[in-house]
Amino acid sequence: MRLRILNWNIHKGIGGVDRRYRLGRIVEVLAHYDADVLLLQEVDEGARRTRFHRQVDAIGEALGIRHRQYGVNHRLRKGVGQYGNAILSRWPLYGVHNIDLTIKPKKARGVLLARTRVRVGANARTVILCNLHLGLSGIERQVQLRRFLESRPFHRLRAGTPIVLAGDFNDVWGTLGRRHLEPAGFRRVGSRVNTYPAWLPMRPLDGIFVRGDLVAVQGFRSRLALAREASDHLPLVAIAELLGIEA
Repeated sequence: MRLRILNWNIHKGIGGVDRRYRLGRIVEVLAHYDADVLLLQEVDEGARRTRFHRQVDAIGEALGIRHRQYGVNHRLRKGVGQYGNAILSRWPLYGVHNIDLTIKPKKARGVLLARTRVRVGANARTVILCNLHLGLSGIERQVQLRRFLESRPFHRLRAGTPIVLAGDFNDVWGTLGRRHLEPAGFRRVGSRVNTYPAWLPMRPLDGIFVRGDLVAVQGFRSRLALAREASDHLPLVAIAELLGIEA
């Protein structure tokens, strides 16, 4: 069975060029790709700048996706709102962990990990979904990835367990996959492509990787004009074959 996965730093629904809050643009782009799993970063909740919306629910309701989880990364000053990572899935989510990757005194960062049970008829397989947002400095990112790979929910997983790892790696030089993830058994879906800034992509900050009984089939960057307006990052779409289950 093939899974369609979309990864995107939505920048709280605020356009990278016009700086306007228009969550509808985000929803329209997501609807276009009709992915089975959405892994989103910089998702606001209760913030004045985004009309106090709980964006994970607003997006889920607009797309008709009932299964969603949200993990807070950073709380805004004066306690008015926060933002973090969100996972939305065609299938129920469970076994959720919000793993703290913060390296003080730098900005809070984290990875949201959840399990989903992919079902086709009488057949089913568990897939692990990991959605992360790493820091801005090179050393910080390396420490955070090591912390994630050694974290209790992750390091006990068997080599064959299907895992999706995606997010905003802030991978300025595009080297984290080769140096840290490939030795841990991960494979990038598609080629390394520039995703930031959305209007003129020059840096490969974002990525989608798979491990275990997930085989990378195709990966690409969105070419929609609306995607270039909706956020300061471009979304990535991945198609991966889940072994051991027939569609």
